[in-house]
Formats: sequence, C-alpha cells, structure tokens
Amino acid sequence: MKKMNLLLLTLISLTVSLYAQEISTDSINALLRKHGLENSQVMELAWAITDGNGPRLTGSPGLDKATGLALAQLKEMGLENVHTEEWGPFGRGWELKEFTLEAESPQYFPLIAYPKAWSSPVKGTVSGEVIYLDAGSEEDLAKYRGKLKGKFVLLDTLRQAEEWNKPLSVRRDAEDLLKLANTPMPNPSGGRRWRGYDNQNFGRILWNFIYEEQPLAVLDRSYKGDYGTVFVGGARARAGENIYDTGKQIIPQATVAIEHYNRIFRMIETGTPVKLRMRFDAAYNEGDPMERNIIAEIPGSDLKDEVVVFGAHFDSWHTGTGATDNGCGSAVMMEAARIIQELIKETGMHPRRTLRIALWSGEEQGLLGSRGYCDQHFAVRDTTGEITAFLPEQEKISAYFNLDNGTGKIRGVYQQGNAAVGPIFREWLDPWADLGAATLSLSNTGGTDHLSFDRVGIPGFQFIQDPVEYNTRTHHSNMDTWEHLFSDDLKQAATIVASFVWQTAMREELLPRKEKE
Repeated sequence: MKKMNLLLLTLISLTVSLYAQEISTDSINALLRKHGLENSQVMELAWAITDGNGPRLTGSPGLDKATGLALAQLKEMGLENVHTEEWGPFGRGWELKEFTLEAESPQYFPLIAYPKAWSSPVKGTVSGEVIYLDAGSEEDLAKYRGKLKGKFVLLDTLRQAEEWNKPLSVRRDAEDLLKLANTPMPNPSGGRRWRGYDNQNFGRILWNFIYEEQPLAVLDRSYKGDYGTVFVGGARARAGENIYDTGKQIIPQATVAIEHYNRIFRMIETGTPVKLRMRFDAAYNEGDPMERNIIAEIPGSDLKDEVVVFGAHFDSWHTGTGATDNGCGSAVMMEAARIIQELIKETGMHPRRTLRIALWSGEEQGLLGSRGYCDQHFAVRDTTGEITAFLPEQEKISAYFNLDNGTGKIRGVYQQGNAAVGPIFREWLDPWADLGAATLSLSNTGGTDHLSFDRVGIPGFQFIQDPVEYNTRTHHSNMDTWEHLFSDDLKQAATIVASFVWQTAMREELLPRKEKE
C-alpha cells in the first residue's frame, strides 16, 4: 500500500511537472490577467499604505508603522525571506504634530500652509509682522541686518496665477508615444538634477544671513500649485550643515498657498502691515540614525542563484498620504508579487530565477535607500564615490523593474539606453497592446530608483506611464491622496509588471547589459 501511494504521488508530481513545462506564454498571460484584472487587491493594498497609515516620511514613526504592515502583508502572501535591510546612517527623523498659520491683522484669515519637513518647532503660539526680504546680493542683505528677528520673512516675489486652459489630467496620445518611440540613443550616464538658485553661492550667503538673524519663520509659495494645492518638501539648513544632523536647529520654514501668499505680499507692498501668528509642534526622532528597506522573495528553481528585482519607493513626503508618490507604485509591486504567487499555485510552475521585491526608503532625499542597497550588494566605491570594483552578486542580477510616476497606467518601457533589450521587450509587450502598453523608448528617464541599479551596471528600467495629474496636482503636494488613484490603471500596471518579472525569470539567459561607457 505504501508503494502504491508513493507511485501515485510520483505520477501526480510528474503530471504537474509536465503541465508546468508545456504551458504556453499565452496561457501564462491569461492567468495573470485573471488574477491581476479580475481578482485584483491592488486598491486595498494602496489604501492600507495611504489612508490606513498616513504619510511615510523617511525616519518617521509613520514609515516605521507602514513598514511593519508591509512586512506582515508580504508574509501573508506567502513570500519568503521577508525582512528589512539597514542602510545609512541617515540621521534623525521628523514628525509633524501640529501646525496652524493665521493672519491676525489687518484682518483675520486662516492661511493654507504647510511646514517644511525637518523644520524646528516653536513653543506655544508666536506672532510677528511680515517682511519681504528683497535681496539679490550681499549688498542688498546689509540693509536687513538687525531687522528680521521676530518677523515672518517672505522669500519669494508674486507669482501670477494663471487659469488652466489645458486639462489638469492628461493621457499620452499617439503623437506623444510616437515621439518617445523615435527618441534616439541618449548620451551616456546622467542622473538626478536638483533645482536650486541660479547663483548657488548667493544662495548659501542668503541662508547663512537668515540663520544669523533668526526670524520667527521663513515663508515661500512654491513654483507651482494653485486652488489650495501646495507643493512642499524639506527645509533648508545653514550652508554646510544638514537638516538630518542630530541637535541642529532648523529655522521654521513653511510653504503657503499661492493665493494667500500673494495676498500678504500685495498688502505689504502697498504699505499695509501684516501680522501673522503660528502654532507649530514637531518631533525629531534621534534615537536611531539607520533606515531600512523592505525585502522579500519568491524562491527560484534551477537558476535560483540568479535574481530578478522589482520595486518602488515606499517613503513619501508629509503633507498628503503619499498615494501617487509612491504608495501606488509600492502597492502595484506587492500586487505583482501576489499575482505571481497565485500563478504558482494554479500551475505548479515556479520561476527559474529568484524574484525579489524591494520597497525603498529615503528615495525622496536622493535615492538613498536603493543607493545604499546597491553599494552593499553590488559595487565598491572609493572616497569620491567612483566605482572601483563590482561584487560577485552584481553578475547574478538579471534586471530591476521600477514604478514611480504616479497612478497612470503603463504605456511601455524606457530602455535607459539599452538597445539590446528592445527585441525582447517588444515580444513581451505585444500581448498587452490591447491594454494600451506598446511603446519602447531608448531614452533615459531620471529621478527614481532604477538609476541606482543602472549606475552599478545592472539593467534598470522604469515603465512609461500616463502622467494623468501627477505633475499638476499630486506629486509632493497636500493633495497626494487615495482619491487620486485609478483602480483600472493600477490593475493594468500590476498585471504587466508581473508578466515582465515572470518572463525575465524564465529566460535561458540574463537580460543583456548595456555596452560599457
């Protein structure tokens, strides 16, 4: 009887194995569609990351709580080796506790405004007059010496509010996609570019002057945003110092909605004094300078030592709930992992290569989490930051796939100057043309975590997405909330990501790498 049972189990195993070997790519994609489009859980995952948790500023308790929730969810999905990996040191975290900014005179009115992250809090309620710091040189600054203390300082001039004659939310049309498809091979390298003062040296002088004078707060009005949408980032420290350093006092800084900023500016420009009052409480988290990425795996089979990585950044800014930037990207990657798990259960197939999901922290501060991961695992750098050698693990990574351009559906892939992957990706994209994903572009795209992998010689890709309202309304703004996530777009994205990750895992060879520059 035992022999009969053993024989039966062997036959069942062989049947499953044969089925797994014979199942076609079309059948795989059909199953991915079923689990990704018909039985999706992506919006529930996105809700848990955003509304269910709140903002996830790097170093904050909100990020720590969300990390715990994500780890639990990945374990529940059945992924293995679920853990966090440290990078850093980053420095202190920051959490907003309370903030109000109001005009006391010449009339009372509340202001739509948000403090910049890592600003130091104030004790109780503070009030003071508003002054515009109109300076473009050291000589201009001299006339303000001794006049800023106890004041609210405006740094920006008026910005003309123009009515929207074009849609706030847009989809890529055929013309735009054709332009992307016809983009020539980009120039080598490149990377994240930071906005800053036209005269960086004067910018340093200006902020040193402000710190010497110690105003109550510095107010700006951002370079975009209207109708109550406020785009807010991090505060600015004294030149040569870092807002993340323990013990540093950071002058309170806030961004005010353009309509309210302009109103105050017009008043003081016409000689009408304006007095503001502010309550502002925040807490620095200085106990642990290290930060963490979230890592989990679906084990491979015959090529298990080789790895396909897919991920998104998990951290956010603090004024919204980080929905389009980038709770939805994280939810899509978690959902792609769940879809693949369902595929494995239904077919008995297993990926040949190990699949590794990574959710990064510190992206908003300069891709710090993914850079730290790549430096630990793949490359050796000298004191100048130049790569001097690659670690053995670098040769085992087939590709990294990233999603971080908002809620918009996938329209194709940026090849990041890797011409050799074109024919491969074309074959993989063709089954998804009916869902709007058909474009390949040789062009680079910047500003997110695939660059960390690209810089260490690993094929790293960001998907082309519809911009929707990402740049006009939600990216880094107080309106980056769950309401602005599109269910059908995220279902489509998760299904296509799952397909690309699976196809990469099942190839005979690793994906081709770019020629060395």
